[in-house]
Amino acid sequence: MKRTSRDIRTANRYEVLRQIIAASPTSRQELTAVTGLSLATVATLVGELLDLGMLTEVGFEDSAGGRPRGLVAVNAPGGALIGVDIAETYVRVELFDLSLDVLARAGADLLPGENRPEQVVAQVAAAVGSVVAQAAVADARVLGVGVSVPGQVDRERGVCQYAANWDWHDVPLLDLLAEHVPYPLHLDNPLRACAVAELWFGAARGRGDAVVVNLGTGVGAGLVLGGGVHRGVSNSAGEWGHTTLVLDGRLCHCGDQGCVETYVGAPGIMLNLRELSPGSALLHPGDQTATIDALARGVAAQDPVALKVVGDTARYLGAAVSDLVNLLNPEVVVLSSWVAAALGEPLLREVRAAVARHALRRPLAATEIVLSPIPTDPVCLGAATFALEGALSAVGQRPAAGPAPRGTVPAPARSRTAPPA
Repeated sequence: MKRTSRDIRTANRYEVLRQIIAASPTSRQELTAVTGLSLATVATLVGELLDLGMLTEVGFEDSAGGRPRGLVAVNAPGGALIGVDIAETYVRVELFDLSLDVLARAGADLLPGENRPEQVVAQVAAAVGSVVAQAAVADARVLGVGVSVPGQVDRERGVCQYAANWDWHDVPLLDLLAEHVPYPLHLDNPLRACAVAELWFGAARGRGDAVVVNLGTGVGAGLVLGGGVHRGVSNSAGEWGHTTLVLDGRLCHCGDQGCVETYVGAPGIMLNLRELSPGSALLHPGDQTATIDALARGVAAQDPVALKVVGDTARYLGAAVSDLVNLLNPEVVVLSSWVAAALGEPLLREVRAAVARHALRRPLAATEIVLSPIPTDPVCLGAATFALEGALSAVGQRPAAGPAPRGTVPAPARSRTAPPA
C-alpha cells in the first residue's frame, strides 16, 4: 500500500514519542540523532505533541560550549491508554498512563464453551469499565483502546477473520465492542502486540531483527525486521505455529496435521504429559494454567515426569525455533507469553540446547535466545501502543467547527480502527 505524506508524518510522530517514552527527558537534538529526522522536523513534531499535552518542557541541559538544550518529557497524566489481551482462556485489560506505566488491571477467565463473540465482548466491556473506574480516569482522557485477539485480523475493518481455536470466521469484533465501549478502538493480534512490546521496552529494544515467540494456548511468532514490526501483505505474517513440525502428526484446530502449536502450545504440552503418564497428578484435565503451573513446580522439585515433559516440549520447540534462526537470522529470539513465563529458565536452557543441535552455526552464533523481561502482560502493553498509534494518526483531523482545545487529542475521523502501518 502506497504511503501518503500524512502516513509518513504519523509514523514520524509515533517514532518521536516512542523515543521520548524510552529515554525521558531528552532534547530535540538527541531525538534528531536517534530518529534520523532533521532538527526542523523533530522540532515541529515535538511542538505538536506539546500542544496536545502529551509532552511537557522540563528545563535545560548544558551542551559543550553551546546554548543550553531544552528538555522534553512525557506528560504521563496527559492521557490514558487501554490494552486488551483476549486469549483462548482469559481476558486481561490494563490501563496505562502516557509513560505506559500500568495504573489499573482487570480480567476474567474464559471457561470452556464461553467463547462466543457476545460472551467475549461482555467480558471485555466489563473489564474496560473496571479499569477506568479503578484509575478514576475521565472519559475524555482515554485516548483509545487497543484490542488483541488470537488469529488472523483485518485491522482496517476491525474484523477477526479467523481464530482456529474458537472456530471464529469474519467476526466484526470492533463493531460489537463499539456498542459497549465508548472509546476509539484499534484491533490486531497478540503476535504483533508482543513484538511491539519487546521492541519498545523488552529484549528487542535497539535490535534491528528479532523474533518474539508467543507461547500460550496458541503459538506464533511476532517479527521485527529492519527495526519495525513486519506484518506481511495481508497482516498475516508470523503464523509459525501453523507450520508443519511432524508429518502426519497431531490434528490441529486449523485442519492440518503436525503443526508446531499441537506440540508446544499449552494443550499440546498437556497431551505430551498425558501420553507419557496418563494418571499423573500433574495433569489437570480441562485446566491449562493449573497443568502448566504443576509442571513448573514439578521441574523445580526434580520430578522425573515433569522433567521429561518439559524436556520433550523444549526439543520440539527448539527444532521449530531453529527454523526461524536459519530463515530470518535474527539478533534475538524472545520466548514470551504465559507458558514461557511459567516454565521459565528450565525451558529456556533446554530450548537453547535443542536449537544448538538443529540450527546452522553461522546464524546461531549471531542469535541470542532469551525469556521476555517485560514484567507486565506484554500483549496488553503492545495493544496499548495500537491505541497510541491511532490517537497520533488523528492529529490534524480537526472538526470543521474550529480547532480542538490545547491538550485535547481529536477523535479520529474513523475511530473504530487503526490505520494501516
